[in-house]
Amino acid sequence: MSEPSAPLVVLVGPPGAGKSTVGAALAGRLGVGFRDTDADVEACTGTSISDIFVDDGEQRFRELERDAVLAALAEHQGVLCLGGGAVVCEPVRAALAEHRVVHLDVGISEAARRVGLNTARPLLLGNVRGSLRTLLEARRPLYESVATVTVSTDGRPVDEVVAQIAAHVQEEPS
Repeated sequence: MSEPSAPLVVLVGPPGAGKSTVGAALAGRLGVGFRDTDADVEACTGTSISDIFVDDGEQRFRELERDAVLAALAEHQGVLCLGGGAVVCEPVRAALAEHRVVHLDVGISEAARRVGLNTARPLLLGNVRGSLRTLLEARRPLYESVATVTVSTDGRPVDEVVAQIAAHVQEEPS
């Protein structure tokens, strides 16, 4: 019987932390695949996350997200990027306990600059900075609770963040 597959590393963090950008670059550096569970939800439903929020509500999106995350944790062997809110789900947090998880941390000012007025982020519509502050205050303890390491992305180039994570991945057994 073959061993179950598991991601090499899982990236978590708030909107604007750089999960997708860092994840794709990290996968390239490590020579492994990259998977984003937000993209999985969109592929499965054939619609955008924004439309799921509008048409079906946040609760339905969180159910789809949970299913996508649990499937990816069981199937994907490369770099896995989770949506910013995936950690609010207790079964997701419990499943992450078995994995190497990197919390990409970012300050409110930097996150707001990166996110801008991106209307594809339904929880950040309106007062982006205020919404980010609320999300960060609520979720930071959850990110920290599942993380094996926290890496700040504030004011840092992608390659520097990738190098720090790659060093962590190579020094710590999975």
